[in-house]
Amino acid sequence: MARTKKVTSNEILDAVERVVMKLGVSRLSIDAVAREAGISKSRVVYDYKSKNALLEALIDRQFQRDVERNRILVEESAGTKHPELFARLRSSENVPDDVEKAVAMAVTASISSEQSVRQKMREWFGYDLKAMEAGEKPQVARLAFFALLGFGCPEWFGLVEWSESERLAFVADIRAMYACCPDEPTLSPPVQSKGSKQS
Repeated sequence: MARTKKVTSNEILDAVERVVMKLGVSRLSIDAVAREAGISKSRVVYDYKSKNALLEALIDRQFQRDVERNRILVEESAGTKHPELFARLRSSENVPDDVEKAVAMAVTASISSEQSVRQKMREWFGYDLKAMEAGEKPQVARLAFFALLGFGCPEWFGLVEWSESERLAFVADIRAMYACCPDEPTLSPPVQSKGSKQS
């Protein structure tokens, strides 16, 4: 039987992160979190009624960490043409830690089947896209942001491990792309292949 002790919601979420890192999201449960935190199941249920509620709270906490990190980096990037973009580029120069990777994997595993988790991630993504409108050349900033996502996602999901030189070079390339791309890039219509019908 779990021992009785006082814990905060943050300590419960710390336990959620440890469960996900040790066991994976498929074995995340209120029971597993209670065991990891050394508290009763009812104490976990008091704050979080379900596995989904645990995941949503985990996303909220990681989002707040991200917002705070970006706030500091935006201030440090105030002299650039697009502080919001350049803050995210600077953040991407660092290797994601094990907790961030575990949270990313947990969310990804749940996002296809859990509408509430998908909505949380949609809100987070919307926050980043809105931030791309906050500086010069917003369309170019959005392209750069998607390039950054394409570079980062394989590492978040453990598919590749970029070397420091690869990471820094890629981020530098995105900065250069932003600097040299025209203010309003336009998408050219697709090239019609021979024999295809014109609409």
